[in-house]
Amino acid sequence: MDSTPTQPFGLLVIGSGPAGVHAAAAYVEAGGPGPVCLVSADPDEPYQRPPLSKAVLGGKEPAEVTPILEDDSAWARIDLRLGTRVEALDTDRRRVRTDDGQELPYDRLILATGSEPTALPGVDPGAQVFTLRTLEHARRLVDVVEDARSVVVVGSGFIGCEAAASIAGRGVRTTLVSPEPAPQAARLGDWVGARIAEWLAAVGVEMRPGVQVEGVEPRGTVRLDDGSFIESDLVLAAVGVTQSRAFLVGSGLLSDHGRLVVDEALRTRDPRVWVAGDVARAHHAVVGRALTVEHWGDAITMGQLAGGNAATQGPGGTGEPGRWSSPPGFWSEIGEHTVKYSAWGDGFDEMRVVEHSKGAFTVWYADAVGEVVGVLTHESDEDYERGGELLARRASLSEALDAAPTGGSS
Repeated sequence: MDSTPTQPFGLLVIGSGPAGVHAAAAYVEAGGPGPVCLVSADPDEPYQRPPLSKAVLGGKEPAEVTPILEDDSAWARIDLRLGTRVEALDTDRRRVRTDDGQELPYDRLILATGSEPTALPGVDPGAQVFTLRTLEHARRLVDVVEDARSVVVVGSGFIGCEAAASIAGRGVRTTLVSPEPAPQAARLGDWVGARIAEWLAAVGVEMRPGVQVEGVEPRGTVRLDDGSFIESDLVLAAVGVTQSRAFLVGSGLLSDHGRLVVDEALRTRDPRVWVAGDVARAHHAVVGRALTVEHWGDAITMGQLAGGNAATQGPGGTGEPGRWSSPPGFWSEIGEHTVKYSAWGDGFDEMRVVEHSKGAFTVWYADAVGEVVGVLTHESDEDYERGGELLARRASLSEALDAAPTGGSS
């Protein structure tokens, strides 16, 4: 039976991650006109992704759907179409074509297509190489990890570090391979990288820094560029993500290296199309330049903003649109340690470490003129909250340090 609608959806959302789900819910809650449809290639109902690399992979929670929305009453007005891939977008006719042959007309559109894991190069056919982005990825990985004796994790970003700690916590021999001298050293500095390395070592993760993977053989041998080998039962590739979507390339929307360019209200140059989450290259109202973020919490914020603006700022809308103005940030759990990080994402010229009691610490990051551009905390929630406020008003590093709790600094 053909379920292609004859009337356009008031809002069509593509993507069922946090940006897409919160965009659809915000549109409904703001009283947006017309029916709402959310299309996703993922076959599972929308779920929380952060637990996958931590509690799920560590065997503390089952690989099952954990709903994204605390209040799911908005779903009554949302036509949820799972396991459906978008193949083409025609912004002139305001329609998308899906892989089951349907054409879905819309009045307003929100693109929240998220990211896909980057493939590990040099992998031989049949090698046990996994990625971790979706619930289905987690199910497959957990099934194999439960019987594994050794695992190699490639990549020392936060997903790689979280996953390595979780797998090692199961008692599995775990090796973390990274071209960095220490985890997250390029982004967070050598001091933080060394501290994360200590945490990983404490739960049994063996570090192989400063090397890259040249290939993975079917029997599990990982070849490194220093000429050495690691024997493993399986490999988890956590080497980054990509936002490339073929249907977006031909959409006519302005793009920048695979991301869609939007203003601070998250609107494209097409007044009926908004973008939220990983795929957005969005102008930020505070720093006055375009930023890209790949954080769960920011995807929620952007989704809510896009959905609210789509409801009130569509054709005939009045009033001022909401603007993206909150500082980006995220939390990461590495074994028993939680770090909280907020930053503009453009690097730093100076960092100052303030160590507190019982292993707690705060790291302040500043640019060349002494303006705070980031903060990272461990067991120092007061500094994390204060850091967000300092970032939002572009305060100085000296102000941050002057108000810091008593403790050593470096």
